Amino acid sequence: MRFSIAAALILLSLSACGDDRREERLRAAGPNPSLDALLKVANADAGARKFGVCAGCHKASKDAPDFGGPNLYGVYGQVMGQHSGRFGYTQAMIDKGGRWDAPTLDAWIANPRQVVPGTNMQFAGIPDPLDRADIIAYLRRQSDQEP
Repeated sequence: MRFSIAAALILLSLSACGDDRREERLRAAGPNPSLDALLKVANADAGARKFGVCAGCHKASKDAPDFGGPNLYGVYGQVMGQHSGRFGYTQAMIDKGGRWDAPTLDAWIANPRQVVPGTNMQFAGIPDPLDRADIIAYLRRQSDQEP
């Protein structure tokens, strides 16, 4: 019991370290912000934390292996369905075409199956646009393409 209380206090104190100034950034993006406005206030460090929901299947570090999904290090700007030569992409992903740019990543992170019907990705998506912008900023940074 004492350990649980101590662990809870540690977790609470660590969560305060993750303050990403969300409300301040949303105000700066303006009312009903566009993706471009959200990307201007996006925080790659916050995106790294939010990428945690992706990390069960994806890594985003140099030389990391593919896992349940391809390693996403360097994916920003790459052709869809071709980033990893080791990963077995679905034919739907290969046939989709296009590049992993900000609008495509935003749509994908929101709802992968809507972007590529027939994908094997078992992920419902992230509904919050600022969370998606933060993850895009992180992936951009992990591709050496920070704005």
